[in-house]
Amino acid sequence: MYGLLFIGVTAPMGTFGVLDARSQGAVTLVFLVATLAMAFTAWSYARMSAAVPKAGSVSAYATAGLGRRPGFLAGWMIGLDYLFIPSLAALFSGIATHALVPAVPVWVFTAAAVVVITGLNLGGVKLAATVGLVSLVVELVVLAAFCVGAVIILVHEGAARPWLSPLTGLDGFTLAGVLGAVSVAALAFLGFDAIATFAEESTGSSRQVGRALLFCLVLAGFLFVVQTYLAALLTTTTPAELAAHPDQQGTVFYTMLDDQFGSWFGTTVTAVRAVGPVLSALVAQAAVSRLMYGMARDGQLPARLGTVSRRTGVPRVAILVSAGATSVIAIAAALRSDGLDLLSSMVTVGALTAFVFLHAAVVGYYVVGSRTERRVLHTVLPVMGAAIVVAVLASASHLALEIAAGWLLLGLIVMVVRGRRSLRPQPARPTIA
Repeated sequence: MYGLLFIGVTAPMGTFGVLDARSQGAVTLVFLVATLAMAFTAWSYARMSAAVPKAGSVSAYATAGLGRRPGFLAGWMIGLDYLFIPSLAALFSGIATHALVPAVPVWVFTAAAVVVITGLNLGGVKLAATVGLVSLVVELVVLAAFCVGAVIILVHEGAARPWLSPLTGLDGFTLAGVLGAVSVAALAFLGFDAIATFAEESTGSSRQVGRALLFCLVLAGFLFVVQTYLAALLTTTTPAELAAHPDQQGTVFYTMLDDQFGSWFGTTVTAVRAVGPVLSALVAQAAVSRLMYGMARDGQLPARLGTVSRRTGVPRVAILVSAGATSVIAIAAALRSDGLDLLSSMVTVGALTAFVFLHAAVVGYYVVGSRTERRVLHTVLPVMGAAIVVAVLASASHLALEIAAGWLLLGLIVMVVRGRRSLRPQPARPTIA
């Protein structure tokens, strides 16, 4: 449930136009390929979460497979993703709510969203999960209503495009166009990995987290494929028109809803999409707090972050620190005209870089560490997964890569400083008789 909330089961609605234009109509094929591509990362997560069931997630995995310093860098890089995702999600909610109540500034609603998610996370995993479950059910009901309505319309009125065009393309299939769209679609899956940060709060076996990761990815991929297939058949705007008019790409899905279903349903979907980012921010804040908790407990961050509340069992200090950082980043972005574009460019590179560490950790832990008899399997799949991630990274914006490089440099400085401090002689502690 947490993974689906983080991803957002209706995520393709916002990027449908972009992917449709890039792939020349083969938008469903794009999500099929993207699901397969991300399956390699999910497999590596499943293998490591079973072997190292710790809250630090990719940081703990890289530490076990590669050593403490690579583990710190892996946690540091994915922390960039987890740090900006709740800020971006809170900003999305602030913008959407401001559209309904223009008299109130965006930054006020943005700050209110951060307060709400922080309160839910401080209340414990069960409270946050209950609220998240209700919201997820509503989102799934709306998605189901769309699918049923789309099938009825297609049966009675027929399709606006050829039936196989979502898989083969409308204006001719091009491999370069599909792969370029996959690099964007793969980013829609970011967040399923947050499941691994709750490994120590799971009441099941160590393999349960890995199964949840794989199930979440497969289910999200299935929902993405179904909704994009139906949407493509009902969309009257061609990929060529979308490519010629980029300003229509972000709204073409909602335009299709208004044309085919009526404005009432389009408004309902828009309202649900406005609430969805709050839940993504909820999970993102919870995930980064567990990441900080795990790294602090391993001595990689201040020890205070590694404490938990006796009443709720959550890392209270880490949640509050995460909330403070989220508030500053989100409000600062809300006060800028280009804040949304700026945050959007920051949320992907950190996670993708950490995924490279993850795949390397599988090889280091199982193959180099001689912990498996299936050495070929534990070499080939991680290498293929890393190659896919690197290919997606290569398509990222220059701004995002520059920010990630600066964040990595800062992490290297922190690692060196903390390493020197650990080498200093510690004062002798008085013994108690």
